[in-house]
Amino acid sequence: MAEKFEVGSVVKGKITGIQPYGAFVALDENTQGLVHISEVTHGFVKDINEHVKVGDEVEVKILSIDEAAGKIGLSIRATQEAPEKPVAQRTAKPKKRPAQAQQASSDSQQGFNTLKDKLEEWIEQSNFN
Repeated sequence: MAEKFEVGSVVKGKITGIQPYGAFVALDENTQGLVHISEVTHGFVKDINEHVKVGDEVEVKILSIDEAAGKIGLSIRATQEAPEKPVAQRTAKPKKRPAQAQQASSDSQQGFNTLKDKLEEWIEQSNFN
């Protein structure tokens, strides 16, 4: 398997199967690899079927080769240029929210309770619901 393919090389392949977690890509007649859903494109992928379909010809980068397990990790995303973030996102700092003061009821205990104490309290509460 590794004789023909090297980690870091970019090769062409064909999508042969799609699962919710990724797409299987045939690199040649005998070799197949997996593009994990996180490696399909830049950004979040909710449904892989919106990005690839069986039969698509794709360019993939080989991320890993595990000869013992017979697995090859692939990435379509690594062959694409990363989209540039808008200037506002690059320079904007996250806004801090003011901390909310927590009001403790007068009958509740202040400080830390042990899990055992809380467990008894939770069991009582669940019996009333």
